[in-house]
Parts: sequence; structure tokens; C-alpha cells
Amino acid sequence: MSAYNKVVVGTDGSESSYRAVDRAAALAADESATLVIACAYVPADPRAVSQAADQLGDDAYQIRGDNPAEDIVRTAKDRAAAAGASAVEARTVKGAPVESLIKLANEVEADLLVVGNKGLNSLTGRLLGSVPADAARRAVCDVLIVHTT
Repeated sequence: MSAYNKVVVGTDGSESSYRAVDRAAALAADESATLVIACAYVPADPRAVSQAADQLGDDAYQIRGDNPAEDIVRTAKDRAAAAGASAVEARTVKGAPVESLIKLANEVEADLLVVGNKGLNSLTGRLLGSVPADAARRAVCDVLIVHTT
């Protein structure tokens, strides 16, 4: 029996977070586990988008269209497949990163939550909290903090 059947990994589209995806994918491949890749996002305020579109004129197409989180999880899914993960799900989740990842991990009954260490040793992270530290405190499953920076 495998130690992990369902692994959740968070990404924000940064190269650092994609390194966490690579590690989670390799681990999921080794364990024959399902990998769930998540990107949290906060929806844009429609008024702010409308104002920006007015200011951008012909370039307004740049702020409309698909949610960037969709592109992020698509890229992460491709990376996970290249790292050997065979059962991969991609999800965009509305909300703040930690709350969204914890909620998703609980929803899919994850055995492992994987996050990068970005922000863990920064001054802001020490004062305000960081995704890896907060996730490790709040998760009810194992948490792997991957050294990505």
C-alpha cells in the first residue's frame, strides 16, 4: 500500500512554485498517487476592470479573457506530466492561497499537501505569515515544504 494516494500542490505561476509542482509530481509518480494542482486567485473587481479597459483602449484585450490561473495550472499540469505523474487534476480555486489550499486538500481528502518555501524566511513572512508556514500549521494532512528558493 502506498503512503500517499492523493497529493495536492499549490502554484502561483512563479518558477519557484513550479519547482514545488515538479517535486510533487515526482513523488506522486513514485507513489502512483493522484496529483491535484491548484492555483488560488481573487476575482477582479468588475468596476476596476472596466476602468482599466477604458484607459487601455485598443489594448483592453490584455485584461479580459481567461483567468490567468487557468494558464498557470495548464502549464503546471504539463510540467507534472513531464515529471512522470500520470493521474493529474488541475484546479483553480477562488480565494486566498492558504485558505484555498487547505479547503481543497480537505475536499479531495489529500494525504499530502506540497508547497514551496518562498516567503518562509522573509521579513514579511515572519511578521505576517507565509503560505508554507500557515499551511503547515493549519493542514490536517502531511505537509511537504519544498526548498524552491
